[in-house]
Formats: sequence, structure tokens, C-alpha cells
Amino acid sequence: MPVWMSWLNRGDSAVPATIISIALMLAAGFLMTRITKKLRLPNVTAYIVGGILAGPFALNLIPQTIVEGTSFLPDIALAFIAFSTGEFFRLSTLKKNGGKVITITVFESCGAAILVFLTCHLILGLNFAFSVVLGALATATAPASTIMTIRQTGAKGDFVETLLQVVALDDVVGLVLYSMAISLATAVFSSTGFHISAVLIPLGKTLLLLLLGCFFGLILKWLVGTRRSTDNRLIIAIAVLFSYCGICAVIDVSPLLGCMAMGMVYINTTEDERMFRQLNYFSPPILLLFFFRSGLSFDLGSLLNQSESIGAVPLLVVGVIYFIVRILGKYIGAWSGCRLAGKAPKVRNYLGLALIPQAGVAIGLAALGARELGGEMGHALETIILSSSVLYELIGPGAAKLSLWLSGSYSNELEEVAPVPEITETGEKKSELELLIDRIQKIQSELPVHSENENEKAFTEAAEEYYRDQTQPQPRTRRRGLRRDIF
Repeated sequence: MPVWMSWLNRGDSAVPATIISIALMLAAGFLMTRITKKLRLPNVTAYIVGGILAGPFALNLIPQTIVEGTSFLPDIALAFIAFSTGEFFRLSTLKKNGGKVITITVFESCGAAILVFLTCHLILGLNFAFSVVLGALATATAPASTIMTIRQTGAKGDFVETLLQVVALDDVVGLVLYSMAISLATAVFSSTGFHISAVLIPLGKTLLLLLLGCFFGLILKWLVGTRRSTDNRLIIAIAVLFSYCGICAVIDVSPLLGCMAMGMVYINTTEDERMFRQLNYFSPPILLLFFFRSGLSFDLGSLLNQSESIGAVPLLVVGVIYFIVRILGKYIGAWSGCRLAGKAPKVRNYLGLALIPQAGVAIGLAALGARELGGEMGHALETIILSSSVLYELIGPGAAKLSLWLSGSYSNELEEVAPVPEITETGEKKSELELLIDRIQKIQSELPVHSENENEKAFTEAAEEYYRDQTQPQPRTRRRGLRRDIF
């Protein structure tokens, strides 16, 4: 029990313990980002490391009852992530880009999955079902680190465009493969033994919930409409997401594909990007708690032990080999996909380096997999993914920057970053000072006007609209409209 809990002198300390624990998790996660920001690491790394330090193997600040009582967080956090992923599945974009990006994405995802599965099952001798799920988790990537590096370097060109399109669709393939893998794994461990129906029934449930997710996307479109105030749009969207997650929890099926389908249907029928911006700006505290909780569940001691349920290899060895083999699988798959799609050598030779990071979706899927597999196997799965994700986030940004530089997508030479005419309008050659001034002016003209991102802008607009509705007198007809909007 944490030391601070002994300071609570009330008979029932459950409520204050829960409130204080959540406050500690939020504060500790934020403080860790101050450190990782100086190291140029993503916030996800800060949240996981903060959870490990606050967990039972370090400071022991959070009671185990709080960790167990927040088991619903993976479903809620992944609902937001999956719904946001649906935004990238626009039919217009897929038609425009043709099958090249889809080919590259399928090859790099399946390359990692197949190589990890074969290595774990055939070479390490791990359990078949465990190897299948671990292989499926190898497909997911964390695009945030790559996108952050692109913005920092100002990289442009075919390599960058291909990379952005691939990372947008990568998690879609990962969600599909995970749903198939976990259905197969749970069927293998069924008490009645393995039957084809044990695989077909879960897949049938997943398909029905996928269709239900599409239907919920249409419901969301109908409920939001065009007359809703901005704050009520956010409330309705969260209510619909939570409702769908509740239905999935009742029948014990992952909500990931359905939430992704919901987002896909909504964006294709409304073209309403603002909804996704609002949800993305609302979700950081929820995602912080989820990743921090994942760190709390991380068992440092188990890394040196072997799990009887998966094989005779220590988890530390499995984690290191998974870390290396997944990188090889991503690189080989990306190279093969680019070659088949007819991409230039600079794209196919270095695209795999930019697909190394792995965090958000993979950790969430591991948490769901741990719950569905249960026991030592579930615990081992989450431990391997968490430990490797920290390593991936440490080297991911550097590998992405290296791939951008090797592909020629950006340069440190001022002449290449800001090319300007070297001759004046009168035909005279400019001096070095004049060229320097022209290049500085060009760089300044390309800088953004302000730093407010799209998510923050959408949330600010919602707050301002709410403030106007509450403070400014409205005509009676408008009030009735608002009353209809609320109810």
C-alpha cells in the first residue's frame, strides 16, 4: 500500500484514494513530459516511464486496486484512437492514390507480422497462439514520432508523401490482423478444443459489429447534423462512442474495428474534419491515464523470468529478438512493396527506417490481448510490447530523420533549403550578403503565422461559442432552438 494512503483517516478511503491517484497520475505524466521534451522524445514515452516509476517496482505511489478498477481505460482510449484512424480511410484519397500505397502498406505490415511469427514459433519455440498474436501486434506503428520529425526538418517530396500515406493506413491493417489473430488464439485455448466454429463465430461477431459500427457512424451523422452547437457535438460524439464500446463489452468483442468503421463512415458522409479535431483535443487526459496505467502494470521482474505458458525462453530475450526482427520485417516488407509499386530507389531503400516507432495502438492492443488471453500469457504479451515500445520510441525519431536525409527529402545546406535567384532583374550577380538576406526572407515567409494547431483551434472555437451562447441575450426563437438542441 502506498505511504500516502496511511494519511487518510476516514473509514472509507476509496473515494479520496481514487481522486488522489488520478491527480497523481495526471501530474506525474505531465512532469515526465518536461524531461522527455528536452530529449526530443514523444509524450507516450513520458507516460509509460512515469507509470513504471510510480508503480510497485519503484515509488509505489498508486494502489493496485486503482489499477484493477480502471480496466475499462483500454477500451475507451482505443475507441478514440480507432475513431480517429477512420478519418484517414477516405474513399476519395484511396481512389486518387490508387493501389500503390495500399500495396506498400500491406507488404510492410505483413512482412513484420510473418517474420515475427516465424521467428517466435519456429526458432524460439514459443506457443503457437502467442506467436500469432505477437506477430499481429508487430504490424502497428506510431506515426506521431515520424510526423513530428517531418515537421521539424521541413522535409518534402515523393518520399514524404508516400510515408505519410503509409502510416495513415498502417494501423488499419494492424487492427484487422489483430482481430483475426486474437479470434484464432482464443479459439485455440477454448476448453472445448479447437474447432473451425470456434474461429468462425468470433469472426462473425466481429463482422456484425463492424456493420454496427458503420450504422453508428450514420447515427452520429444524424444526431450531430448542422444545427447542433459545438459543445453539444462533442457530447453527442462521446456518448455514441461510449455506447458502442458498451455493446462490445457486453458480448466480449474488441471495439476497435467498429470504431474505425464509425469514423470512416462519418468522414465519408459528412467531410466534417472538425469533429475529429475536437475529439483529438479532448482525448489527451484519457490517453495519458491509459499509457500511465500501462506503465503501472509493467512487471520489471518478469523480464528475467521465463513464462511456462509461452515457452522456455526468458521474456527479456523474447523482447530483444522481437525488437530486432520487427525492424527487419518492416524494412524488408516496405522495400518489397515499394519495388512492386514501382517506387524510386530512394523511396524503397529508406522507407522502412521511418516505420520503426511503435507505441499507442500496439500498447492498447496488447492491453486488450492480455485481458482476453489472461494469466501468464497475457501478462507476458503486455510486458514484451511495453518494454519494446520504450526502445522503439527512443530510436524511432532518429531513424526517421536518417531516412529523410538519406532519401534527399531535406538538407542542412542553406542553398538547398531556400533556393533563390542568384541574378537580379537587371542581370547583375547578387553578392553573398544579398543572397543570404533573400534566403532568410524566403524562410520567414514560409513559417506558419501562429503555432495554434487544428485541434486547439477547434476546441477554442467551441469554448468561444459556448461563452457567447451563455452571456449574450438571445431572441425567444433562438432559445427554443437551443432548447431543442440540448434535449
